[in-house]
Amino acid sequence: MTATDRSLELIHTAAQAAADKLAHDVIAYDVSDVLSITDAFLLASAPNDRQVKAIVDEIEERLQKELGAKPVRREGDRDARWILLDYVDIVVHVQHSEERVFYALERLWKDCPELELPADAKATRGKGEEHAKLLESEADGEPGGEW
Repeated sequence: MTATDRSLELIHTAAQAAADKLAHDVIAYDVSDVLSITDAFLLASAPNDRQVKAIVDEIEERLQKELGAKPVRREGDRDARWILLDYVDIVVHVQHSEERVFYALERLWKDCPELELPADAKATRGKGEEHAKLLESEADGEPGGEW
């Protein structure tokens, strides 16, 4: 079994919305062969709680506006460290960068096929690591960028 066309459409739109709000490390997996409750997972992260919320809000708005999809469940709003949007066909996880590293969902789903994403979403790969290195260098007193 593979993800349905509807699931792929939802994933692509959500991934683009996440990328447009500067999410880090956007990736999607086809989990339809190992889970009966959903077809695909979309993972994205951000370096702060405010950005996590902004990414989630953008995903929700775009899926509603462009595809008429509303989540059946939204969890994690209070702390905004890990917000889950359940659209039945897909589940979106937007995590604070620290939670992303700690829970390492990619390790859990690494045996599942990775789904093709829009170019903007692919371009987010490695952004979390870049951001962490930038913060580290700033903490060490090094300039954070080119002048």
